[in-house]
Amino acid sequence: MKTTLKTDWKVEDICAGFEYSAAEGKGLFGLNGNLTIQPEYQRNYLYAQNDGEKEKAVIDSILKCYPIGLLYFNKPRSNEEKFEILDGQQRVTSLGRYIKNLFAVEVDGHQQYFDSLAQDLQEKFLKTPLTIYICEGAENEIKAWFKTINIAGIPLNAQEILNSVYSGNFVTLAKEEFSNSQNSNLYSWKNYVKGNVLRQDFLRTALEWLVNSSDDKEISEYMSLHRWDKNIDALKNNFVEIINWIEKIFTDTKDEMYGLDWGRLYNLYHEKNFDVAEVSAKVEKLYEDDAVTNKRGIFEYILGGETEPKLLNIRLFEESTKKTVYARQTNFAKSKGVSNCPLCAAGKNKNSKKIYAYKEMDADHVTAWSKGGATDIENCEMLCKSHNRAKGNV
Repeated sequence: MKTTLKTDWKVEDICAGFEYSAAEGKGLFGLNGNLTIQPEYQRNYLYAQNDGEKEKAVIDSILKCYPIGLLYFNKPRSNEEKFEILDGQQRVTSLGRYIKNLFAVEVDGHQQYFDSLAQDLQEKFLKTPLTIYICEGAENEIKAWFKTINIAGIPLNAQEILNSVYSGNFVTLAKEEFSNSQNSNLYSWKNYVKGNVLRQDFLRTALEWLVNSSDDKEISEYMSLHRWDKNIDALKNNFVEIINWIEKIFTDTKDEMYGLDWGRLYNLYHEKNFDVAEVSAKVEKLYEDDAVTNKRGIFEYILGGETEPKLLNIRLFEESTKKTVYARQTNFAKSKGVSNCPLCAAGKNKNSKKIYAYKEMDADHVTAWSKGGATDIENCEMLCKSHNRAKGNV
């Protein structure tokens, strides 16, 4: 890879013709259209997050004559004066956004937009020289270098790396749909999909749902195969179908639905028929049940036919309850000359008269929780460990 150091470009040169897309969360162009600020292998603009502390720090550095670090530009074709930002798009976008009066910084105790700066400060800002390396090389060299220089700062996550490796038509279209903070569908999607849209988390989820896997290798293979596709219909349609399926079955949105593995649940249960009103009633009943300590498991529990109570992490009997019931059963058993395990006492084997120690017994629901039995002292019985394990959820 060939590199050339350039020190004669100033802030005003780099930001000439600057455009910013609020919808896509990225700087678009600089150098009067000759600089692509955010190629598709780059992440979205993140410096505006957390009250814009990072972008304000960039501007503050320029105004105080502090260096903002090296910038790396890629020159895709050696015979053209066209460039892409390889490293530094967050800083360059901050510079452009400030010149466009998209945020203010504190100067001498006052919030100042660029246009409100004193003329000499504006001039100082625009004339600040930048240190830039121009890089020329094959795509694989450029991508390898991109990964290397992004080890520091805000590390690239797995999907941002894949976007850089497979930049092309597919990534461009996919980011427009799933990494667009202005997409009106986000209002619905955010109920179910976990993560930050600008960090490619929604795109990552859409890909996981489509390939039925969270494995980087499988997602990588899909992106490689479809890198130059001119549409993302399969990706988008599958994602929307799953969202619609969720909203069709669960008419009431709950906080615990956020971030569940809906792709897996869809694959398992989307062919089943559900009575929507019945599902809604079951959800509410389980939410009101204090014995259900894992509310997030409610949805899979219902979809799966209510056969896996372990999904709900049912509250166990309190120690004081178990000891009270043990004492009651043991006293009764001794007075009758039978085992203090009701199931042993009802049998005709060697344990029919055995008195078990407390540590040899487990608490059990007389009427199973799944059949409406409460987790309270009136529905508690102590069984020997063998019978309790054999009884199961009956």
